Amino acid sequence: MNLSPDVVVVGAGAAGLATAIFCARHAPLLRVVCLDGAPRVGAKILVSGGSRCNVTNTTVTEADFWGGSPRAVRSVLRAFPASRAAEFFSEIGVALHEEEDGKLFPDSNRSRDVLDALLREAGRLGIEIRPGQRVTAIERGESRFLVTTAPGGSTSLDRPTAYLARAVVLATGGRSIPKSGSDGFGYELARRLGHGYVETTPALAPLVLNGNAHASLSGISVRGAVAVRVNGRVAMRLEGPILWTHFGVSGPLALNASRHWHRARLEGQQVELVLNVCGGESFEDVEAWLLDRQRERPKARVTTVLAEKVPAAVADYIGALAGVEANATLAHLGREERRALVRSLVESRLDIRDSRGYNFAEVTAGGVPLEEVDPARMESRICPGLYLVGEVLDVDGRLGGFNFQWAWSSGWVAGRAIARALDGRRT
Repeated sequence: MNLSPDVVVVGAGAAGLATAIFCARHAPLLRVVCLDGAPRVGAKILVSGGSRCNVTNTTVTEADFWGGSPRAVRSVLRAFPASRAAEFFSEIGVALHEEEDGKLFPDSNRSRDVLDALLREAGRLGIEIRPGQRVTAIERGESRFLVTTAPGGSTSLDRPTAYLARAVVLATGGRSIPKSGSDGFGYELARRLGHGYVETTPALAPLVLNGNAHASLSGISVRGAVAVRVNGRVAMRLEGPILWTHFGVSGPLALNASRHWHRARLEGQQVELVLNVCGGESFEDVEAWLLDRQRERPKARVTTVLAEKVPAAVADYIGALAGVEANATLAHLGREERRALVRSLVESRLDIRDSRGYNFAEVTAGGVPLEEVDPARMESRICPGLYLVGEVLDVDGRLGGFNFQWAWSSGWVAGRAIARALDGRRT
């Protein structure tokens, strides 16, 4: 077994496999090894997108991400855009199709096919993937890194192992879905090599609501909008489908909003999420619509008319929230009652207790500061020869294939840079 590879990639998830593959494609003579603490690699790929793997999106820009500098994110994305990611997957045997909101999924709708294709390409390029080897330390020497691992599973070695590498890639992920192997230890490895740390929170996580008023809506979805109010001012507006569940709310809108709720709480700010179940329509537009209905159908029940805009169960919920009697007709609505009803439709405060945390979060917000990495290379500005990619960095995208695209793009930039730096020559 060769313990002096040219490149050691710590983590064999999406970003790690991408970096290894693109490095080997650019410099076939380099010896590349991927180490992963889990007994089987790619667990997070397998569970993503409901086990269908939303590989990327038709349109990806820096506006789809939060955390690090938008300018740096833009630089990385433009180096390897979504169109090239789609071409890459086609090359390795994974045809993609487009779904709602530009999401690209494998035609087979199987995340296993995405992982298998990446592993086949890695094997074709001679990349060694070694699961069950948890990296416990990385030390920077004069010309090489000493990477030490400990046994981590039934497929691992039975003793600690050390690798001497010319370049090291941290592709350890964040803290989300820890059962997949993402336990946040990569942040500590980066810290020991001189890097800073932006405190992490869950992102893209379902939200837990207080009380049980929402229980009657479980399983119902609407296309709505959320205003994120921080210290009384609207800091962010988001739109998309929201799904009520037995514990609270989920769906793209709630998941995207969870990031902003957590970050505001982390910073000690007052934050609330205000829901509009009318797809972002304004108070004035909805009130005008309701006035028209009052004139046209004065004898109609309020909840019956509301069901023209939202599902019947949501109409009942909104009516109760506004204090409208169950059998009240439009003719019984006075000005103040009507305005209270409209306000409940477009400005319902979500009474959030917490999110479901890292166990259910699809990504992590926070991590190694992006400004500590050269976006043209993904190389550390602090520790030459160290490269950082994917979720370990303080970059997180919204739902829809954007976080995978960050993995492919940052992996491509790092892989090419490593190949150029080491020049493809064995030493």
